[in-house]
Amino acid sequence: MKKKILTFSTAALLGVASAAAQTEYAEIARLGAMNESVYGIRSMADGEHYTTLRNNDIRRFRYDTESAGESLLPSPTPNLVISDYLLSPDEQSILIASGRNPIYRRSYTTSYSLVRNNGVEPILRDAEAPRDASFSPDGRLIAYSDRNDLYVYDIESGRTRRITDDGAWNEIINGTTDWVYEEEFTVTKAYAFSPDSRKIAFLRFDEREVPLMEMMRFDAKLYNHAYSFKYPKAGDRNSIVELWIADLTTGEKSRIDTGSETDQYIPRIGWTPDGRPWYYRLNRRQNVFEMIVCEPHGGQRTVYEERAQQYVERVDDKTVTFVDKDRFLVRQETLTGYMHLYLYSLRRGLLGQVTKGEWEVTDVVGSDGKRVWYLSTETSPLRRNLYSIRLDGKEKQRLTPGEGYYSVAPSRGMKYFITTFSNATTPNVVSICDAEGTTIRTLADSRALRDELAATRRPVKEFFTITTERGDTLNAYIVKPRDFDPTHRYPVLMTQYSGPGSQSVADRWSIDWEDALVDKGYIVVCADGRGTGFRGEKFKKMTYGRLGALEIEDQLSTARYLAEQPWVDSARIGIYGWSYGGFMALGCALKGNGLFRMAIAVAPVTSWRYYDTIYTEIYNNLPQYNADGYDKNSPINFARMLDDSRTRLLMIHGTADDNVHFQNTIEMARALNRAGKSYDMMIYPDQNHSMMPDDRVNIRRKMIEYTLQNL
Repeated sequence: MKKKILTFSTAALLGVASAAAQTEYAEIARLGAMNESVYGIRSMADGEHYTTLRNNDIRRFRYDTESAGESLLPSPTPNLVISDYLLSPDEQSILIASGRNPIYRRSYTTSYSLVRNNGVEPILRDAEAPRDASFSPDGRLIAYSDRNDLYVYDIESGRTRRITDDGAWNEIINGTTDWVYEEEFTVTKAYAFSPDSRKIAFLRFDEREVPLMEMMRFDAKLYNHAYSFKYPKAGDRNSIVELWIADLTTGEKSRIDTGSETDQYIPRIGWTPDGRPWYYRLNRRQNVFEMIVCEPHGGQRTVYEERAQQYVERVDDKTVTFVDKDRFLVRQETLTGYMHLYLYSLRRGLLGQVTKGEWEVTDVVGSDGKRVWYLSTETSPLRRNLYSIRLDGKEKQRLTPGEGYYSVAPSRGMKYFITTFSNATTPNVVSICDAEGTTIRTLADSRALRDELAATRRPVKEFFTITTERGDTLNAYIVKPRDFDPTHRYPVLMTQYSGPGSQSVADRWSIDWEDALVDKGYIVVCADGRGTGFRGEKFKKMTYGRLGALEIEDQLSTARYLAEQPWVDSARIGIYGWSYGGFMALGCALKGNGLFRMAIAVAPVTSWRYYDTIYTEIYNNLPQYNADGYDKNSPINFARMLDDSRTRLLMIHGTADDNVHFQNTIEMARALNRAGKSYDMMIYPDQNHSMMPDDRVNIRRKMIEYTLQNL
């Protein structure tokens, strides 16, 4: 009888926690949806108009005049679900991507239509799985990829020309990227038209020697099946990548000599404004980066080179920005230890340093050839503000007045820019400003959300710093429950990501599942430990070659600091993380010696030997040269240290996670089983790294429920 009563009570408590989780997260999701923004912003060529995508309609507006805007789609609007759109160079046509069939995180196939002559016509109808389509500079052609080959479609004739013919799944890719380039270099389109539209440069990936990953799919079918794709894990073979040029006039194709190394990266390709091909070249260690320009008669010149002892920060579209036919800006950190802008000439090399100081340029917004507009951390590592400065480094101006976090969409010619601003207490405000930073008008202000937050006294982030036992200073934030009483002792959930160069502690408005716990009387704390970004190269690169060592020390120090506070229940501290954060949550649970009452690790890396080449090797070197960096801090190798009498551990993973493979959690479970440890696990069949397509809400409810039960 007594046993039955206990079972009933437990079931009742579980039911209460589950109901509370659903109710609390529904409220959090409702508030998050009220945070306003403006989507699909594109500046038009005149710099006086812009377009947006909203309610499945593409509308044109003037920057300087408030109006309802003008639809660019014919009436009645065709039955298209617009995923993305591109204006043609003369802005007389619109290329519309309709629908989205996801491949990986950024890649998808779709259907394409062309809006012109006041009508909508489906195009590329012979393509089986088209993707990454774009106009040529003269607007006459559309290039696209289909089943690993590159094609060019002539708009007037309606004819399609096949540029490559050797594309094959898991073997050869032309004009788009392989899995690891897409994930780590954030690029899927791997082709570029020449300025005169007569040639097209493209990358060819030979991934035949890349090891094959088989990911089991269940899909509620009688017989499950394996989905196979090429995934290079740390130390293994990458694709051999070649740069090719196709002459669209003669039909000839030629390969550009990118050097004798086949085990290297070509993260970006393009053309100089005067029509010469260029490419980035990055060695396997990722500590030597070059930008190389191809001359008309076959010669090549390295116009920029950067070398670092550990690694060159991840390159992207904003690493190099052309300002005219000869000059370009480079964003780099190795010269001064902070990310800054430098002006170079194709002919003369370095012209000078543009920005200086113990702060970082985080984004290049644009240039008019005389000045450059950029976002930086000059006021605080937690904030972003817009500045402009002359290319000779003089006459710097701050253009955004708010103390918080800005993102910026500029007009052509930099006459106007659209800012999205928020801070810890203020949801999004979207404004149009002129070149001097004067606000012209407001497009969205999240007024309803702001009023509700004020009326309900919604708790907000408070920023502070923690000094560890080792003397390191960490940026952190805390969110306290309403009516916080410093004489009361509260449970604490620590949330973090902690990956190299990342930032979780930022002065911007956000809301997620952890905020539901604040409503239930929990404190939420987040600290950015050593290795995180925007505090200079030295702080960021401390963790090189030993991922999970210093970062875990800092999270343990944060937990010990919290345990000493009179308003914290030291027996009820938990930690949560997703992906790299899951790796950290596991490490803290295992090494915490009972310091944590509960840990939740979602999609965790459990051995860096299981993760991809580009990400892992840039921060940890190759395992062939740094075995200890891979094994000493792998949670798998110290599963025995889990004090399961004091720490409840929940691991969560999607079985179709193409990024951090389910293998990571399986091997962690194997190690815990062998060590005789107890733990909990939640598996999401056929869900990816973000728990898509079905379970983004379910997992957050589950984490709320688990925390309410165990912390």
